[in-house]
Parts: sequence; structure tokens; C-alpha cells
Amino acid sequence: MYICICNGVTEHDIRRAAEAGCGSMSELTMRTGAGACCGTCVDTACALLDEARPATGAAAGNVIAFPLVSRAA
Repeated sequence: MYICICNGVTEHDIRRAAEAGCGSMSELTMRTGAGACCGTCVDTACALLDEARPATGAAAGNVIAFPLVSRAA
């Protein structure tokens, strides 16, 4: 099922990102584009991410992630 229509992100894409260690909604947006446009999918995507994450992880809505930015030398 499509979760983010704007960027074509499916439930499977979100579950796969969670299994790969995606730790927050911010990171999910960076990895998949979910939530980057209109934002309608954010609640559903966050809930799926929380559900699919390994039991040892924190809830996606409670984690603040900062993107890593590298600067050119």
C-alpha cells in the first residue's frame, strides 16, 4: 500500500528502512522522501516506522535526528 503518494513510498519501503536501522521520521524522510512534500503521510509513516523497528529501538516520534552534512575541502 502506498503511504506517501507524493513520493511513491510504500509500506514495504518504510518497513525495509526500519529493518535497515532507520531511527526517526527525519531519517525516514531523508532515506525515502516520505513526508517531504505535503506532510499528509507523516502520522501514518511514523506509526509504521515505530511498529516495524526492532524492539530495542526508541519510538521514531521521540528521537531527534540531525542530518550529517559533509563539507567540501
